[in-house]
Amino acid sequence: MMKVECTRLPSGLTVVTEQMPHLESVALGVWIKSGSRNETVGEHGIAHLLEHMAFKGTSRRTARQIAEEIENVGGEVNAATSTETTSYYARVLKDHVPLAVDILADILTESSFDEEELRREKHVILQEIGAADDTPDDVVFDRFAETAYRDQTVGRPILGTPETVMSFSADQIRQYLGRNYTTDRMFVVAAGAVEHEAFVRQVEERFSTLPRTPLTTPVLETAIYTGGESRETRDLMDAQILLGFEGKAYHARDFYCSQILANILGGGMSSRLFQEVREHRGLCYSVYAFHWGFSDTGIFGVHAATGGENLPELMPVIVDELRKSSMNIEQQEIERARAQIRAQLLMGQESPAARAGQIARQMMLYGRPIPNEELMERLSGITIERLTDLAGRLFFDTAPTLSAIGPLEQLAPMNDILSSLTGKTVVAHAVAS
Repeated sequence: MMKVECTRLPSGLTVVTEQMPHLESVALGVWIKSGSRNETVGEHGIAHLLEHMAFKGTSRRTARQIAEEIENVGGEVNAATSTETTSYYARVLKDHVPLAVDILADILTESSFDEEELRREKHVILQEIGAADDTPDDVVFDRFAETAYRDQTVGRPILGTPETVMSFSADQIRQYLGRNYTTDRMFVVAAGAVEHEAFVRQVEERFSTLPRTPLTTPVLETAIYTGGESRETRDLMDAQILLGFEGKAYHARDFYCSQILANILGGGMSSRLFQEVREHRGLCYSVYAFHWGFSDTGIFGVHAATGGENLPELMPVIVDELRKSSMNIEQQEIERARAQIRAQLLMGQESPAARAGQIARQMMLYGRPIPNEELMERLSGITIERLTDLAGRLFFDTAPTLSAIGPLEQLAPMNDILSSLTGKTVVAHAVAS
């Protein structure tokens, strides 16, 4: 029987474990409630740069020693930066948990930010930015966020720009670190063959030097969804199209309702968009709907990839499916979406890494682990009436955002695309490339 245990240390650091007795390994990590959104105007990309630099040497280990020590025991270590969180995590056999804790603590409390390593890592990130810019299905999402949240940190690409990345100094990285990596917003989580009390002792000993309060006030501006339009014509085989609206924040009443609606519209091969757009009409090779929640806003979107010649027919069909969802949804569709979400939830819990990440997200968002029964209870209260009402408000009452890249000569103007949905002319802020 799996059991989640939680301890808040005197330092303010929160430690959570879930024992999975049938396993021989442990997935563990440190999650910080801070990401690219917590940067100042002049820090664009510094959260991601810090994540890279954490592995480039400490007062006790070189970059090579960090890699070799964890791999000498067959383990692995990595990190990730998102809009609102950053994570550093490892996977090891149960006997090597103390080593993994020691390495994670070392990189988070003793990083040296060597100038030569910083210079090299900046150039690595420049290549990463270049690779992302060469990937149209990444670019279309970046442009979408920039347009939906115009001139705000929540809408900026996480990687930063070549100019900002090259400008950062070690002192600037330390300032961001001191402002955001404090015990009140950090969670150490482990799942697998882990014993809670022993893990707590190891964490308490190795993370004792973490600051409890920030050096300066953390940055987090309120998100203001603006909507708008971004088109970038490129000589590509396919057009990447993203049409979206303001969604719901994690704590909003309609958050789980939005997840169900996204699943019904474009969550799998049986979804409305897949069946109508791809299977019935053959208008694209990829189409899906999604809903992303943030702490104070969200995004509900539909992404499609297709040849430019299909755009005149594709967009009206997508818009029509959105419109129809505000008028009619079948109970069978709700049950199917609930079953898919439940299966994803339970299947994820068979992986210690997925489970550790899930617990960490729940701690950051809700302050406690959420039992499966509670999650399913929230989903069980979703009715046809709630879904059609939500669809009407999402698609009729909020300004749309359109992001497109590729051969766009046949992509209709924004007003034409959405007139059938809203029944009125839509005025959109346009950015063309």
